[in-house]
Amino acid sequence: MAAADSTKRFSNRVEDYARYRPGYPQAILEPLREECGLAPECRIADVGSGTGLLSRVFLDDGETVYGIEPNAEMRAAGERSLRGYPRFHSVAATAEATTLADASVDFVVAGQAFHWFDAPAARREFARILRPDGWAAILWNERLMDTTEFLRAYEALLRKYSTDYREVAAKYPGHREMKDFFAPGELRNRHFPNEQVFDFEGLGGRLLSSSYAPALGHPHHEPMLAELRRIFDVHNQDGLVRFEYATQLYYGRL
Repeated sequence: MAAADSTKRFSNRVEDYARYRPGYPQAILEPLREECGLAPECRIADVGSGTGLLSRVFLDDGETVYGIEPNAEMRAAGERSLRGYPRFHSVAATAEATTLADASVDFVVAGQAFHWFDAPAARREFARILRPDGWAAILWNERLMDTTEFLRAYEALLRKYSTDYREVAAKYPGHREMKDFFAPGELRNRHFPNEQVFDFEGLGGRLLSSSYAPALGHPHHEPMLAELRRIFDVHNQDGLVRFEYATQLYYGRL
């Protein structure tokens, strides 16, 4: 899929994404407060803000957030979810052209979206909109794949039935890519435990929130859901299964 088209990948999955994707632990704020000066008077650009999962963490902490989101359906869902926060401002724009003014924000953050960006262009844009002493923070929920039998079975399901799971997974950055993005600045990294617990309905919604899960009408859709039912029946405990994540936080000055 072309880079420009990647902004449309979730247009038909917004409801499932908003309901079933994991949020971010409040613990991510601690290093940003202690090391970077995060405080309620700060202005945050949340780039690729989607349905508002990361924006909410900063809004609950008292910061002002500009949610930068190019996908109209995702942006509308974020606006609905965060309509009770007067400090939230929704912006129809991209990571590479946010429309924000020069040196206008204290932090640029991106959650679960960085792998869709044109990294060199996004870095230039982040540096432009950040104040001279500003910080950037890139974070995502890294789904653990092999800590339990259920998670191993779920990973096998994705590899068998998904449309382009391997290609999407390969786009996720690692430490080297993050080091290159922040160079020549110092890169800092923390990680935090995170989890979700689902009944079968929630598990199905979590699966279908992924852009690589075959949608209704695709020949793999029904076989995939049948296998998901089998996996759930084998591995649930008291009608529930558990997703485990490591929330990765990379931060520094650009």
